[in-house]
Amino acid sequence: MLDKTDNIYRFAPLDGYPFKKRIVIRFADIGFYLLIRLIGSTVRFETKGAKYLTEIETAGKLPIYATWHDRIFLGTYFLKNRGIVFLASKSSDGEYIARFLQRFGYGVIRGSSSRGGARGLVEMIRAMKSGLAMGFTVDGPRGPRYEAKAGPVVLAKKTGNAILPFVVEPRKYWTVGSWDKMQIPKPFTRALVIYREPIFVSKDADKEEIDAKLRQLQTSLEDRAYQTKQWGGA
Repeated sequence: MLDKTDNIYRFAPLDGYPFKKRIVIRFADIGFYLLIRLIGSTVRFETKGAKYLTEIETAGKLPIYATWHDRIFLGTYFLKNRGIVFLASKSSDGEYIARFLQRFGYGVIRGSSSRGGARGLVEMIRAMKSGLAMGFTVDGPRGPRYEAKAGPVVLAKKTGNAILPFVVEPRKYWTVGSWDKMQIPKPFTRALVIYREPIFVSKDADKEEIDAKLRQLQTSLEDRAYQTKQWGGA
């Protein structure tokens, strides 16, 4: 691992937060980590479309993982300890999310589509050039729900790497009353992980092509008829 990217795998200091906020962040961080680890360890995963990840790696490229925000719970567990780097917002919520992601072996770059986004994208480009895979919850951090943003497309253009859309479909789950209606899988359920066809973006892509690739990403992630079919009625 290059020294320049070491800090993305380390907890950021909490000195800038009031004492009570620091306590809340630490409790939320550990609480989510333990909950995801406990439930995730009971889930039986099945994978479809793994050939697409192999296709990217065979081409000498890195994957830019892209999924919906409501899949962060089970997606975090499934992709753990692969060194994938995600973007987390510069907020107290983003802080505890960054921390439990790092506990699962992820790297975190601070920024979002609404605050610090340009700097975050620059850091992601730099990290990819250092050989690190990236990840996006494409409708985060605050929605609108199921509306993909252009970050992964721009990153693919700037780095020459491929977007890898994926969804995690648990058989049984609870829905949280948050803006994204986050899915919390029920213990011992089955879950289907579906990788979709990679999306490549040319380095000289204009706005028209970027918009077209964004629509392709949106369609790939929202094709729930395809996703349901992949269960094969099992």
